Amino acid sequence: MAKRKEGNYLSRENAKRPRQEEAENFERDGDEYNGTSTLTAAEVGIIESIQLKNFMCHSMLGPFRFGSNVNFVVGNNGSGKSAVLTALIVGLGGKAIATNRGSSLKGFVKDGQNSADISVTLRNRGDDAYRANVYGDSIIVQQHISMDGSRSYKLKSATGAVVSTKKEELIAILDHFNIQFFMKATQLEQMKEDYSYIMETKERTKEQINQGEERLTELKRQCLEKEERFQSIAGLSTMKTNLEYLKHEMAWAVVNEIEKQLNAIRDNIKIGEERAARLDRKMEEQQVRLNEAEKKYKDIQDKLEKISQETNARAPECMALKADVTAKKRAYNEAEVLYNCSLNEYKALKKDDEQLCKRIEELKKSTDQSLEPERLERQKKISWLKGKVKVLQDQENSVNQEIEQFQQAIEKDKEEHNRIKREELDVKRMLTDNQRQLKELKDSKTDQLKRFGPNVPALLKAIDDAYRQGLFTCKPVGPLGACIHLRDPELALAIESCLKGLLQAYCCHNHADERVLQALMKRFYAPGTSRPQIIVSEFRNEMYDVRHRAAYHPEFPTVLTALEIDNAVVANSLIDMRGIETVLLIKNNSVARTIMQSQKPPKNCREAFTADGDQVFAGRYYSSENTRPKFLSRDVDSEISHLENDVENKKAQILNLQQHLSALGKDIKRNEELLKSCQQHYKDLKVKIRKGLSEIRELENIEEHQSVDIATLEGEAQDNKSKMKQVEKNMEQQKEKMETLKSVKIEAENKYDAIKLKINQLSELADPLKDELNLADSEVDNQKRGKRHYEDKQKEHLNTLNKKKRELDMKEKELEEKMSQARQICPERIEVQKSASILDKEINRLRQKIQAEHASHGDREEIMRQYQEARETYLDLENKVKTLKKFIKLLEEIMTHRYRTYQQFRRCLTLRCKLYFDNLLSQRAYCGKMNFDHKGETLSISVQPGEGNRSAFNDMRALSGGERSFSTVCFILSLWSIAESPFRCLDEFDVYMDMVNRRIAMDMILKMADSQRFRQFILLTPQNMSSLPSSKLIRILRMSDPERGQTTLPFRPVTQEEEED
Repeated sequence: MAKRKEGNYLSRENAKRPRQEEAENFERDGDEYNGTSTLTAAEVGIIESIQLKNFMCHSMLGPFRFGSNVNFVVGNNGSGKSAVLTALIVGLGGKAIATNRGSSLKGFVKDGQNSADISVTLRNRGDDAYRANVYGDSIIVQQHISMDGSRSYKLKSATGAVVSTKKEELIAILDHFNIQFFMKATQLEQMKEDYSYIMETKERTKEQINQGEERLTELKRQCLEKEERFQSIAGLSTMKTNLEYLKHEMAWAVVNEIEKQLNAIRDNIKIGEERAARLDRKMEEQQVRLNEAEKKYKDIQDKLEKISQETNARAPECMALKADVTAKKRAYNEAEVLYNCSLNEYKALKKDDEQLCKRIEELKKSTDQSLEPERLERQKKISWLKGKVKVLQDQENSVNQEIEQFQQAIEKDKEEHNRIKREELDVKRMLTDNQRQLKELKDSKTDQLKRFGPNVPALLKAIDDAYRQGLFTCKPVGPLGACIHLRDPELALAIESCLKGLLQAYCCHNHADERVLQALMKRFYAPGTSRPQIIVSEFRNEMYDVRHRAAYHPEFPTVLTALEIDNAVVANSLIDMRGIETVLLIKNNSVARTIMQSQKPPKNCREAFTADGDQVFAGRYYSSENTRPKFLSRDVDSEISHLENDVENKKAQILNLQQHLSALGKDIKRNEELLKSCQQHYKDLKVKIRKGLSEIRELENIEEHQSVDIATLEGEAQDNKSKMKQVEKNMEQQKEKMETLKSVKIEAENKYDAIKLKINQLSELADPLKDELNLADSEVDNQKRGKRHYEDKQKEHLNTLNKKKRELDMKEKELEEKMSQARQICPERIEVQKSASILDKEINRLRQKIQAEHASHGDREEIMRQYQEARETYLDLENKVKTLKKFIKLLEEIMTHRYRTYQQFRRCLTLRCKLYFDNLLSQRAYCGKMNFDHKGETLSISVQPGEGNRSAFNDMRALSGGERSFSTVCFILSLWSIAESPFRCLDEFDVYMDMVNRRIAMDMILKMADSQRFRQFILLTPQNMSSLPSSKLIRILRMSDPERGQTTLPFRPVTQEEEED
């Protein structure tokens, strides 16, 4: 057997039909009609869609989306039309037997499947919507049917969210929408049941009245007995009257005292509000001072930054100028040497000139001539002397180069010597600090307080003595570093870099305690030496609540959270002075830069410190001078070992530096001696060269009289003069060059001195600015501490003020209660002069007298109480009986009226149904009548087709199939006219009608639908409905043809127990 294609209820042939209703968008409701009716489309209770899965013999049907007015479900037999109606009944909670399609829910599950599912969507719009804020515009009812016949519900909102799984919620929805599947079509039955219930209640009430009247007789007798006994003991009236009056006075006296307390509290609140206003003004003033201090701090910081940048910018220029000065000095010295050489040469030429002139004069006077051998001897000696001078000049050049090398070596060694000397002084200073710290650490092994200073134990002992003597209001706390403990030892250096001198600081409760502590410190700290800081702040037992202003990061702690602080005074002081709740601790330097500088710092975070002690701001980074913690390290032995190694290393370093200095000193001394020796040798060579040149000139100037030509000597003299002029000219040029180089050297020296002076001036400017920055930082901390002080005071004061206001509210409530109690005791207020305590004593005395009287005459109060109880019981029952009698009388009147109304309503509905039935039958010239037997609760219908005898009505069984179908349609439409359900469903209403009857019935249904657009009509028929007019009123849903071989549904009989399941 070929399997029908699931999930499609439109056949391929029908899908091609060019009908307008098939082209409609099934997702949109046809709410806009072209009819003449002024009624609007329904907003609640109608069926928007239905979908079936594994239901009856269908794997999947739907979803069917119905219009809001007329809907035709058409298709061949077996296509699933009746399954839609059956699913609608079952899906909205109906029993299987009510569908006439089966007797058990398990029969609706398709063969071979474990379960079936039904989903019905109801419209839920407008003012009458059911829980619109929960369900929205639609309510989805989903039902799951299992093979065992059980079912479960899911009630969903328009968005698909499950709202409920209870059947009671479904029943409430059906009641709200007046959807009636299995009840009477009208409300007559309900009215009749209500009437019967009320009449039963009336009979039960009458029985209660009869029992109450019998009980009244007995209670009246008991009340009379109690009254006689009460009248017999009337002696204590006066005292009890006085007692009652005293109680009245007592009640209002308590009210007076509470009113006095209220006035005092109001006065205190008024004073407190004035103080709160003053504290607000002080906080504003403190904020102004804080802003000024922060601005001053920033200005100084900017100046320091500017100076630092300027100093760093001038450093390369200073080095370049220094190198330039050295080069200019060297050039000037070389020019000076050349000038001196020319000067010596000029002097030698001048001396030769004088000798030549003298020789010429001598030759002119002398006529004797020397012998030839003497001339040859002189020539030989001149040659020898020239060779010797040449050797001496070569030695002079070599010695001059050695002098320059020695001078450079000496200058370099001196610079190195000065550098190492400075390094030695730094290392010695560090060695002294390490030795002092080592001593303090070794002392701290026996007393840990000595880590904070050698005098700390003695100072603390003096503080204890002074506290025992009553010199302190509160005992000072300190040093603060001894009161804190690290959670992570790796953060010791970071926390020390953050807290600095605060680790050695002390806290005092007030300034008087501070003065006493200052006096004690003078005993242990010499004048001129630094003393620990003293913080003055009121001691509190609880730590500040800083959660609203503390920095937070999911990975890194603040200084506050990284410390274990048992003393609230210590924690509050560190919060006031350093703001430790706003400082993060980030071990890694690069991570700290990223968090603080590469992105926006965490909320409330002002700065951060790394494990190396470096300080990181949003725009600046400062490296720490310390490499290891001094106060907070836990492993003292390790620190001692490390410091001992440092001391030994420093000593070894100093020894190496001293050895280096000694070697440099020896090198400098040796080079200076060699330089001096070379300079002396250079001078000796100069003398020898000048002496040799002089001898050469003398020998050359000596001529024998007989061979000397005076003219030659005169020519030499002239040449010598020319040389002198040339040398003199060179001397002038060299002097000018030397002067130029000297001025250039002086200018370079002036520039170098100027920039060096500027750098020194900048350094001198930076030192006081650093002091000012520290003072400004302290001032900012002080102002912040002052602000927090006022904030805490304001918070504490507001807490006290709010407590007073709460106390005022409580007192006012207490006053209201007491006044209420007083009015219950005495409605009119009494002016009371006595206090509540005096009135209490008088009441006690009077009670004692009354008790004494009771002891002799009996308990009057008990008798009076019994009488009052009996009387109240009698009167209460009497009132109840009277009330019930009035209720019965009123109920009878109401029920008489309601029964008349019920009968009238029943007659109206009957008449309306009959008239509508006659009117519908008349459209085919039929006539008929409906007989209602309200007592027997039966209905008979008779119809006469055509224009026959109207008095001879036929029974319905005598009619033909088409006539019976038409009459049935008229009957159903008549019932619909008096029913109030939001939708109507009718299956195969036109099966046995001919074309005429079908057309008339269809027109009647459409006419009713047009007149009742606020209701929905779902009509199931095997006809194709191709003759219907095109209208937005009408929506046609075509079912696919059934599978071949499908004949009947697999139903089987079930027991009554299965049906109830």
